[in-house]
Parts: sequence; structure tokens; C-alpha cells
Amino acid sequence: MGVPDECSPLARELAALGGSGPVTVIKDARVVVVRAGDVVVKAHEPGTDPDELNARLKTAARLGGIMLPPLREAAEPVRDRLVTFWPAGRPVDPDDPDAAPWEEAGRLLARLHAVPVTGHLPPAGGPARVTAALARLDRVDGGVEGVLVRAAFATLPRDPAPPRALTHGDWHLGQLVRHADQWTLIDVDDLGLGDPAWDLARPAAWFAAGLLEPEAWTRFLTAYHDAGGEAVSRDDPWRELDAPARALTVQLAALGVVRAQEEGRPLDEAEEALISSCERILRVSATTKK
Repeated sequence: MGVPDECSPLARELAALGGSGPVTVIKDARVVVVRAGDVVVKAHEPGTDPDELNARLKTAARLGGIMLPPLREAAEPVRDRLVTFWPAGRPVDPDDPDAAPWEEAGRLLARLHAVPVTGHLPPAGGPARVTAALARLDRVDGGVEGVLVRAAFATLPRDPAPPRALTHGDWHLGQLVRHADQWTLIDVDDLGLGDPAWDLARPAAWFAAGLLEPEAWTRFLTAYHDAGGEAVSRDDPWRELDAPARALTVQLAALGVVRAQEEGRPLDEAEEALISSCERILRVSATTKK
């Protein structure tokens, strides 16, 4: 199977740089990801800092068993992009949520957060992704939902918790693949020094919005704690999770409004649930101020 005709020239070039075998274009947007045989080739976003990306690659390379190690420890320029090379793995099946490896995810994040930080590492990308999502929202109309999301954003703390651990920076189930018969974390784009509670914030936001079953949330958080994870307290995890979970709710709601606007459709059920969570954030904030 070759590259489909509608794909970008960059996707075609990445396919030629990969391994021999069938070609699958996984993503073809600002980030381009192509699997060719047993090799995945990724063109990172325009403007990616080469020193920061290479520092992240070198960190991933020494974290075998936690993160998928890159095939090459330095990014290569292709056109105007930085390109990295990875062994192919099997992602989580989005059509089988009951089989999602929540326990493995919790254990992997606990192990990641326990890794000693040595040498220079850029900041983890979590907080910056929230402001980037709001910048995208500002470029579309957004309607009433957009106004609500911006208001919820205004309630978020402006001084996040200080960085204290190696942090993935953009964790969700799509950041897991099965390789060499074990689950492992992927995607180094936001890897860095940060508040590890942010790595638990997306599933926390899903849980708070009613998009993640309580049983799955409990499995994930229990496995994280049992593996020694210290990002959040076992007796009261929301003490550390509240602020980053609210931030992730705002980020996901903003991106949902943007996608709906760009695709010319109403919000879907999950996006509506996130908007409802933003409404709750505003209500709680108003009550706190009284």
C-alpha cells in the first residue's frame, strides 16, 4: 500500500525515509506521522526547537521500558521540519474502551515520575498547551460556548505548581503503544520538567465530566499509587489534581469548540460534557469569591 494521492508531499517524503513494507499515513496536518513497514517517521510542528527536541530524544533513549526509545537520538531536518524515527508499535484500540490498559498506564507514569532528572531538560509542555488551545479559540467565533470557555480560563490559577519531576506533558491513552510485548509511553514533544499531576489531569478531567467510568478512573489511580506514584495524595488526590484538571477541561473544551467550528457541525456529546464542566468551574469560582 502506497501513500494516498490526497496526502501531502511531506507525507510522501517521510514514507520514503521509513522502512520497507506497507505505508500508513497516521497524521497529515501540522504534525505529519507516517508508518512505513516497521518504522514510524514523524515530522514535528514547524518552529520546533532542535536543542529542546534533541534533549527530549536523548532522555527517551535512556528510558527503555518506560518510553519507546527513538531509532535515532537526534532529529534530522527534512524540508523546513525536524524529523524523528521510531519503532512501530500497536496503539490502544479506540473501539474497545473496556480493554484500555489503565493499570499499565498508571504504573508507567509512576515510573516516569520517579526517574532522576539529570542534565538540561526543557519545561514540560502541559501549561503551554492550555494557552495554545485558547489562542486557537481566539481565531474563531466560538459563539456562546467560546465565551464560556474563555470565562472558565480566566478563573485558572496564574501561578502553576513548581516543576518537580520528569513529566510526559501531554498524556492520554493515545500516548501508549504495545511494542516488544509490553506497553510503553510515546511522544516526546512535551516531555520535560514539570508538575507530574498534569500527567493525570486529562483522565481526571474526563472523569469529572462523566466521560470516564469511575471504575476505570479508580483502576488507573490505584495502579499509579501502588507503583509508588507521588504526584497526588492517596487520601485526597484532588488536592493536587483540582487546578490541572480544570486547566485540561478548559483546553479540551476550547479545542472541541474550534473543531466544531472548523467542521461546520454542532458540538458532539463529549464536547457538550466538557462545556458543562466549564459551567461548573464558573459556578464554583463564583461561590468561592463570595
